[in-house]
Amino acid sequence: MIILLSCIGLLACIAVLLPQVRKMIMDLAAQIVHREASTYQSWLRVLLSYAMGGICFILFFDYCTLTDSGRALIRNVKQEIRECLSEIDFRSLLKPALIMFGIYLLGILTIIRANFLYMDDISYSISGYREWYNWSRYVIVFLSYFVQPEISMTDVSPIPQLLAALILSCCSVLLVYILGKGKITIVRLLASIPLGLSPFFLECLSYKYLAPYMALSILVSIIPFLFIACRKAFLFVSVMSLLIMCMTYQAASGIYMMIVVILCFQYWNSKEKTNKEILSFLGTSAIAFCFAMLLFRFFIMKPADYYVSNAMHTISHILPGTLSNIKEYAMNINHDFGIIWKIGIVIVLLFFITKFVYSSVRRKLLSFFISILITVLSFILSFGVYSLLAMPLFAPRALFGFGVFLAILCIYVVSDYKKPAVVAVLALNWCFFIFAFSYGNALADQARYAEFRIGILLHDLSDLYPNAGGGDDLSIQLKNSIDYAPSVKNIAKHNPVIEKLVPKRLAKEFCWDNYYYLEHFNYVGYKNANITANTLNGNLVDYNTLNLPVVLDSYYHTIQSDGEHVLITLKH
Repeated sequence: MIILLSCIGLLACIAVLLPQVRKMIMDLAAQIVHREASTYQSWLRVLLSYAMGGICFILFFDYCTLTDSGRALIRNVKQEIRECLSEIDFRSLLKPALIMFGIYLLGILTIIRANFLYMDDISYSISGYREWYNWSRYVIVFLSYFVQPEISMTDVSPIPQLLAALILSCCSVLLVYILGKGKITIVRLLASIPLGLSPFFLECLSYKYLAPYMALSILVSIIPFLFIACRKAFLFVSVMSLLIMCMTYQAASGIYMMIVVILCFQYWNSKEKTNKEILSFLGTSAIAFCFAMLLFRFFIMKPADYYVSNAMHTISHILPGTLSNIKEYAMNINHDFGIIWKIGIVIVLLFFITKFVYSSVRRKLLSFFISILITVLSFILSFGVYSLLAMPLFAPRALFGFGVFLAILCIYVVSDYKKPAVVAVLALNWCFFIFAFSYGNALADQARYAEFRIGILLHDLSDLYPNAGGGDDLSIQLKNSIDYAPSVKNIAKHNPVIEKLVPKRLAKEFCWDNYYYLEHFNYVGYKNANITANTLNGNLVDYNTLNLPVVLDSYYHTIQSDGEHVLITLKH
């Protein structure tokens, strides 16, 4: 049966590789939905990569199930996985996980209480669509049916955010367990707080639908190191975990190699392992990482070219492009963090370098330079594969690798070190913990202010055009956006990242706000109006150039209209 199914699968995949078959599929798709066949060229490229991936998978599956060497390989891997798991006392991890769950739950309490529909949440709550496959996040689509088993998704918060807090608690415990060589203390657990409550990951926790899957991308990046003692098991679990990470949230792509680099440095600095063993571990990890990334890139990833792109730099431009992305990454962090946070991070870095030089069994000067090199390399890796992309994302949710980077440094600094270092780490983490409360309350303030402004605007529009949807065909264009609430502006004086975390309602850069403006408030009279891109006689036009007459001027906004086109200028 296996041979028969494999032959059928291979024939189907090989058939897709034939140009005539692909053309037939394209023509059939065009006939079904009545569109031009050229529209599906990108889909056919994806289908081609899936077919090639299917062939590789079937051949590998057949090797593992039909050959003696393949079956022996599977038995060895399974045996190594069982041996590694048997050495872990999972009961001893339960209490630390509950402690961290309580901390993370407390940290996101104000975010949950704000009940804020965060950007894409607006679309999901209205349409219920699971469109994450557009970004190759197939694991999210699959797991979402367990969290929200309805065909059409509904808002079930705070369950997803509670799941995210639970997953983050597991991440912290496992990270401490791995870096601390099985020794877990309260101080080390508290040192891991930036992993889940860094200002950047707070944006991930704000998403009602996506929060647990973003947290899962961190967890699967850490899990392989539980099998570090067995090479085959480590290699297999690494590849599987990294593929899952790529199909959940790719912003976590640097966490795996960042942990590898830190562990190698630790082994080298203490002579815990020989140079040969370190190179073997580093090589195995690099092979697993590169293999998983290549599998994802060529056989799984769907091309995306929206507000960001997953296309990489060309070979000739890869070095300057990568350096430019890293520079932009560092500049974003420098801009977003307040002076107190920066001082705390610098102190932690100094303690990190000092500790490893002081505890090193190598030459002190060499350890000093190597520790600086490792710190810089880990920082670069915290941005993951985004540094290689031609148009990466620099939103806070894409930068949470920096929080994991800080968590790793903090865990090492508080491990068997003096009280001043512990105080510095806990002080920095306390700042992040308190900021989480400020951020959640700011979301609530912004929601109240924005809905007040939107309510006034929709009231004025309904008075001006009471028959909208029943005969009036209005096209609306917005100018400006609803400004930040005073509390947000106050926080931004010292922590500018808040202006990136709290969305401005009706801002053109947030594509889902047209749903919030129209659909969420059931204002169906303007259901077909396009806020961000309006056309006149088929051409894109700025309504400012139409010299529309003013029909209403209030303290909060000005409405100009000729009865067909409407320009709304929101006042700050």
